[in-house]
Amino acid sequence: MRSRNSLSQNFNSARSFFQLFRDIMSKSFWREATMKKPVLIVLAMIAVYVFWGGTYLGMKIALVSFTPAIMAGIRHLSAGLILFAIARVRKDPFPKLDEIKNAAIVGILLLLIGNGLVAWAEQRVPSAIASLMVASVPLWITLMNWRFGERKQPSIQQMSGVILGIFGIALLVMKSSGGGVDTFDIIGLLALLLASLSWSAGSLYSRLAKLPASPFNNVSTQMITGGVLLLLFATLRNEWVLVDFNALDFNAVLAMGYLIFFGSVVAYTSYIWLMKNVNPTWVSTYAFVNPIVAVFLGWWIGKETLQGTALVSALIILTAVVIITLSQRSKR
Repeated sequence: MRSRNSLSQNFNSARSFFQLFRDIMSKSFWREATMKKPVLIVLAMIAVYVFWGGTYLGMKIALVSFTPAIMAGIRHLSAGLILFAIARVRKDPFPKLDEIKNAAIVGILLLLIGNGLVAWAEQRVPSAIASLMVASVPLWITLMNWRFGERKQPSIQQMSGVILGIFGIALLVMKSSGGGVDTFDIIGLLALLLASLSWSAGSLYSRLAKLPASPFNNVSTQMITGGVLLLLFATLRNEWVLVDFNALDFNAVLAMGYLIFFGSVVAYTSYIWLMKNVNPTWVSTYAFVNPIVAVFLGWWIGKETLQGTALVSALIILTAVVIITLSQRSKR
């Protein structure tokens, strides 16, 4: 009985999110959002925090039936085509050639290199360690924004929040893994570092470059570019023979659906919109919250034990998010 109630609640939640997304498709929503931007910012941050946090479990389940490149390629290409169709239904004007080029560059940095390397590295290192390396994104964004972006020196409060957040993540994953740094695959760690740097560079580039005005044209171009290149990479490596499409695991298919709609269509669109409308360091706080969501989902759905140290880490990470957020508000 309890499981039925849980399924009913999950279905109602999914239906509510679908209705919200349908409203977001309308042009009137975006016109009103310009007048009520604080509300839209909150909704977008929640989407990035929660839905991306769920992708850790989603990717783990999907990899049961798919290789990393095929999984990531199908995910992003499918989501990109959905968003492209939405743009056509909305009759958004086609972007200019230079806007398409810039959006494609962002897709290469964020999806082909960033997301692709994370998916590949999780074959060599624990997912907890992958989340730790991804948590370094706020630090790189802050430093890159200082050097190449707005060229404003980070405040002591801002840097303190970044360092505190990384410490909280380190406490969380090192306790969970039960190992030392020297026990992890060095190639996997370097791949994750490169992925974090590429994601940070792509995030800043998306803020500074001239991109398609329509968020659906913008994100669909990025996703189609990243998805096609990932699938091309999988084809060159002859990975298709490793996937039996006649015997796909049912949960893996459901996980792929979650990754496509919630992880890519909803959360990624929210992320790109946020990077154009708020300070990039503020947006990058998702890297602190996502692991908390991942741990919670692992406990709730995966029946994993939530240790006391994880709760302490969660408090540290959330404190870091508050510090960084307040530092941005004080600057404004």
